Amino acid sequence: MKPYPVPSRSSARRLEWQFLPANLRAYIERKCGSPVNTAVSQNAGFTPGFASVLTCEDGSRHFVKAASVKAQPAFATSYREEARKLSELPSAIPAPQLLWSLDDDWVVLGIEYVEGRHPARPWSSADLERCLDTVADLADRLTPPPVRMDLDTFADEFASVPGHWDHVRATQPGLPHLEEAAALAAGFREVTAGDTVVHTDLRDDNLLIDDDGKVWTCDWNWPVLGASWLDAVFLLIGPRGDGLDVEAVIADRSELSAVPPDHIDRVLALLAGYFLKQRDDPVPPTSPHLRAHQSWHAETCWDWLCERRGWS
Repeated sequence: MKPYPVPSRSSARRLEWQFLPANLRAYIERKCGSPVNTAVSQNAGFTPGFASVLTCEDGSRHFVKAASVKAQPAFATSYREEARKLSELPSAIPAPQLLWSLDDDWVVLGIEYVEGRHPARPWSSADLERCLDTVADLADRLTPPPVRMDLDTFADEFASVPGHWDHVRATQPGLPHLEEAAALAAGFREVTAGDTVVHTDLRDDNLLIDDDGKVWTCDWNWPVLGASWLDAVFLLIGPRGDGLDVEAVIADRSELSAVPPDHIDRVLALLAGYFLKQRDDPVPPTSPHLRAHQSWHAETCWDWLCERRGWS
């Protein structure tokens, strides 16, 4: 595989502190309890919303996210959903806590600051094992889901994705095993059903490892209900593309080795079709690296699926 092409921790174009409205900055400072001395933008990810670590005069640090309802409606909705989901997560879940929020002309989240590092790229086996241990623990703790979380199912959330293979048929009609892959993706519903809260976006930039080795899970915008093993498979995509032997990892972990291989293949076919279509969409001006990220994931999922199915 090609090296991951996106600049590490600098893939997003975000709003900066000084460009927030003065009254909003004053509100945030009141919630933090002290004037802000420095604001360090967190530029991993692919969204343009404000996301900064604020250091205040009293020495306290805060992680704050914000998006304008008028100028950034999709991202304001995303942050609103994140606030709702965070407020319903049990306190034992290793996720930074929501401390306060605002939903007005801006959606603003004040989130517990966690000192930590993202897993290194390329992925190491040690970081991957730590993160998979946390994902397995999450699945145990979030089955069944919190009563008031009110989540869509994985099947409903991804219902339109098998149709992405129509785009592949139109743009890459000679792709070997196209129809077999499309048929696999079409059968994803039954194999992904479950009553576990699935994060759906656990990749390196949404994980933090603190000095004690604890792994924290971030960006709970779009969790769904599905099979308990889904997050672990999603997490393996980056390490697979970075050259780790993820098949050996699957064989060694009970929560993955027990999953029928065909079930994993159907999810990989679903994701391959998604990324193959998305990478051809126009590059959003607020996220210049998004399509390169999606193209790399498309090739990684396709290569992995072909290897598992024995396709040339």
